[in-house]
Parts: sequence; structure tokens; C-alpha cells
Amino acid sequence: MLKRTFVAVLLLTIAAWGQKAEEKTLAVAALSLTPEPWDKQANYAKLEKYARQAAAQGAQVIVAPEGYLEGYVGNQHRTPDLTRERYAAEAAEPLDGPLLSRIRALAKELKVYLMVGFAERRGAQVLNSAVMFSPEGGVALHYSKSHTMNDEPFNTKGNEFPVAKTEYGEWGALICFDRQVPETARILALKGADILFVPAWGGYGEINDQMMRVRAYENGVNLAFVHPKRALLIDPGGKIIAQNEGEHDQIVLGRLTVPSRRKGGLLKYRRPELYGELSKP
Repeated sequence: MLKRTFVAVLLLTIAAWGQKAEEKTLAVAALSLTPEPWDKQANYAKLEKYARQAAAQGAQVIVAPEGYLEGYVGNQHRTPDLTRERYAAEAAEPLDGPLLSRIRALAKELKVYLMVGFAERRGAQVLNSAVMFSPEGGVALHYSKSHTMNDEPFNTKGNEFPVAKTEYGEWGALICFDRQVPETARILALKGADILFVPAWGGYGEINDQMMRVRAYENGVNLAFVHPKRALLIDPGGKIIAQNEGEHDQIVLGRLTVPSRRKGGLLKYRRPELYGELSKP
């Protein structure tokens, strides 16, 4: 009897250890920084300073806000006198542009994943984009904002929701107002995303905090909300793991856990055959 009990306990211990071994944790740093409008050089210098500090503190993933590189000048409320010519010429740059190339090199030097929001010049178009460079200097994730309040007159809206496969699970991104349309986060979750990165600029506060917690909970995902004045790291249960203190420039560092096999959460109770009306204009 004693022997059987010992064996049972041993098997349970091994099973529990194996389950924990399946989980992967990663240190995420949300850079809650306010950039200068139009001054990409100064904004890069601040990004580099804080990214180095975050990496020294053990961060494996570092994320800056929406439109950080050029100071989010593409919004008509922030820049009422904006012209298409100036925006495309002075604010935007392609994915292989000079400042983004420096950010790519910084990610490789620090051996971290590094995400930044920027005005992306793509042919004749400009898009509100975010790119995540990998520790090897490659592009791990590249997303363009798909939803706006029609307040970015010279930005072309994106139409795709990519998911990146990494050694720390699968990742997706949304940008600012995208988070207020629940279908966007749900699409990424259904495509397998374990973590949603949400660089933002617009409104923040209690309603937004609750919204971000709900987005994490209803989709069973980790979520990192990164705003110049607010940062949240949230687990799949909707619990805030880390958040900013005050509205000054700062690093918000926390650890997110990604299981090797998703538990499904609320998604397993869906009945997609009933939802056809959602796709109607």
C-alpha cells in the first residue's frame, strides 16, 4: 500500500513538473515614452537609451508606442496643418529606411525583440505601422493599423492580421483604435496568437484598462498595451501583471507566461455557424 502511494505521488510530481516545463515565460518591457513630433533623431536616441536600460534589466521583448519614431504626427488632431507632402517626405520612411535600420541593428546588438510604431512609406502610400525586429536582426512581425476614426487623412489602412511564430509562442499586434473593435483581437486569437502587442497613442484611463483586461480574458491571451502615458501587461485571465507609475517616461517590466499548448479559454465554446451576420456590412 505504502509503495503504491509512493509511486502515485511520484507520478503526480513528474506530471506537474512536465506541465510546468511546457510553459515558457518571457520578460516584456513596455517603454511608456513620449516622443517629440517630427524629430526622429531625438526619438531614436531616447528609444536607444531606454531599450539599453530595459535589456540590462533582463527584458527579452521591448515595445514602444504607436507612431513613436516620428511622434505620431499623422493624426489631424495632433497636427491640424499637416500636408500629405510633408508627411510623406519628413515623417515616413520605408521598412529599410535609415532610422529603422538603426533600430534593427539595436535589436541585434542587444539580442532582444524590439517593436516600434512608425509612419511607413510603402510605394506611394503611407501606413501607420509597427515592426518587431528579432534578436537576429530579422523582421519577426510587421503590422499596419486597420481601423481608425477617420482622423488619419493620409494613412492607408492595413487589411491583414499576421501572426508571428517565435520560440515564445505566437504573437500578433494591433495599433491603438484597432483594440476597440473586438473582432480584431478575436481574429488574432483564432489564428493562434498567445500574446497581443498593442502600441497606442489615443485615449487611456479606467475604461481602456477594463477594455484591455477584457480583450485578454475573452480571447485567452497575454496582452501588452504600450502608450506614452499608460502601460499595462495583462495575463490571459485579465489580471494586470505590471503597470506604469505616474505619466513620466518609464520602463514597465513584467513576465508573461505562454503555455506550449493553449487551453482554449472561452474560444472553445464558440458556435461559428451562428455568426454569419457579423460579416455583413
